[in-house]
Amino acid sequence: MKKIAISFSIFLFLILAACSDDEVTPQERFDTYVKQWNQQKFNEMYDTLSQKSTDTYPTKDFVDRYKKIYDDLGVSDLKVTYEKLDEESLKNAMDEGKATFPFSVKMQTIAGPISFDYDATLILEGEEDKQNWYVQWDPGFIFPAIKDGGEIRFQTESPERGEIYDRNQQALAKNDTVYEIGIVPEKLGDNPEKMKEKISDLTGVSIDDINSRLNADWVKPNLFVPIAKMPKTKEKILNKLWELGSVSGREVIGRVYPYGKATAHLVGYVGKITAEQLEKQEPGTYSANDIIGYRGLEQLYEEQLKGQKGIKIVVSKEGEEDIVLAETPVKDGEDIVTTINAELQKKIFNSYGEDAGTTAAINPETGETLALVSSPAFDPNEILYGAPNWEAMENDPQHPTINRFAATFVPGSAIKPVTASIGLQNGSIVPGEGVKISGLTWSNGEGWGNYKVRRVSESSGPVDIMDALIRSDNIYFAMKGIEMGSEALVSGFQQFGFGGDGIPFEYPIEKSTVANDGTINDEVLLADTSYGQGQMQMSALHLAMAYTPFLNDGNMLKPTLLEKEETGQIWKENLVTTEQIALIQDALRQVVTSPKGTAHSAEEAGIPLSGKTGTAELKKAGEDSGQENGWFVAYPTEEPNILIAMMIEHTEDKGGSHYTVEKVTDIFKEIR
Repeated sequence: MKKIAISFSIFLFLILAACSDDEVTPQERFDTYVKQWNQQKFNEMYDTLSQKSTDTYPTKDFVDRYKKIYDDLGVSDLKVTYEKLDEESLKNAMDEGKATFPFSVKMQTIAGPISFDYDATLILEGEEDKQNWYVQWDPGFIFPAIKDGGEIRFQTESPERGEIYDRNQQALAKNDTVYEIGIVPEKLGDNPEKMKEKISDLTGVSIDDINSRLNADWVKPNLFVPIAKMPKTKEKILNKLWELGSVSGREVIGRVYPYGKATAHLVGYVGKITAEQLEKQEPGTYSANDIIGYRGLEQLYEEQLKGQKGIKIVVSKEGEEDIVLAETPVKDGEDIVTTINAELQKKIFNSYGEDAGTTAAINPETGETLALVSSPAFDPNEILYGAPNWEAMENDPQHPTINRFAATFVPGSAIKPVTASIGLQNGSIVPGEGVKISGLTWSNGEGWGNYKVRRVSESSGPVDIMDALIRSDNIYFAMKGIEMGSEALVSGFQQFGFGGDGIPFEYPIEKSTVANDGTINDEVLLADTSYGQGQMQMSALHLAMAYTPFLNDGNMLKPTLLEKEETGQIWKENLVTTEQIALIQDALRQVVTSPKGTAHSAEEAGIPLSGKTGTAELKKAGEDSGQENGWFVAYPTEEPNILIAMMIEHTEDKGGSHYTVEKVTDIFKEIR
């Protein structure tokens, strides 16, 4: 028996050796096929099919079908593996001219992972001297469920977009019922063109667009043809449309912005995704008719708000239940809850009227952002459901499409409490120490040429830091800025958050800067910078946060925008001492209480206010007049749970910063 076994082993070895020398084994042949499959080389795979397979499935049915299915399904991470034959099975296959290999397929698709097991049969074909092994292929290799026919289909379920709320659960952006306005062609009446004109005037949809929709291939005289959507708040227009008789409506769900223009720049809006945007997205995340966030929070938190589509890949056969190949359940978008107080935001926005400007309101004790206002603005509901005139908005001299709260402006004298803090810290400003100043203008010598620093009022004696803050004395601060020098002043402002990485805030805000190149090499520029002029640029939110050290033991807080963020986080610490805080707080209070204070009219607020005014002069060099922007930063003295930093543009003919003081005072009257 031992002799027989040895003889058989030698015989098998000789067979295998002969195979390896003279012909490809079925295992080698299928191994090549699997490698081609993993690389999705479908043309090369087709060359490995048996005669019967190629007769049944022409190249197009094989190669194009594979490509289309894999492309449509977004196939990735394809991995095909198979079980190798043992020596005895391989010998039998060689003898019979037929080999079977169990194989497994795994892949990722837009609907999730798909895996299956199947068997591949290879047969020996060809003339004796040109024989080779070929795959007996059928559609089950793609998916076993379509072996005997069937159609691969997608089923999608759209998620509900997350909503955006303020701190009091008031919706800033919500999914609500809107009317889809449509025309039934046979009801256009005896004068269809005249009726279309009326519909166009009321909906804002052009007559060309109306005709285009009415002329679609699917339209019949008795069918409802959608032409526009309109929120329920447009009640007057809707009633006029219903009165026409040719128009009807049906309720659908749409995006609505309850606070309209007041929150437009903050919240943004949604719109149909563009072809260019669609190309940049991951397969399956968006389709051509989906909406996407534009501007504001809608864009900033698109990933959280949009949710995840439910996608199901199924095989459908007539008269049979669908076979599910892969499924990703729908996941609705997340709601975003902000720290914004929508009613305060609305009050501040409405206070602007026809004026342009920006306001940041915060809780200076916690760092929570209560309002971010930019005026003028657009109505996101009109953009979504109307026919916005973008050209008119772009050409509007007040630029309603510009988000001012995300931009920076010259802060003017509103920055002086910060300059005072820097000087007190580095010793160039000493409490109670006065400087003799004569007249309303000052120059530091011939090197300045004709340029002079101007102040709005004179003092009866030497000017100290208290008097300089109360009366907003530019000359005092110019002198102190020069005294402390460029390096110390710039370094001090950097400690208050200028330059660097900008404000650590959820919403992108332009970085505040001390000078265009970050340094000050000119004495005139140094003097102007000390009182918030020169090349200094600052956002309203940063200016508001710069006052928080005076209410938080010398620490500047980090602003927050989302309810889930931790409040009271320190951004910059130990900027001023307890004694210096007391001095600055006293000065800011007297800015309002003192008859010579620049915000004395704020005494009418009905509650004790502290604050600082600022008039940012934007006139060109050598000019005596030009644009002025008025600032006022104020907070309740006794309960400082809100701080408002407001800027109004073009106050040069309205009383400068006094005009802004009146606006802020009125707001505090309303909310006290």
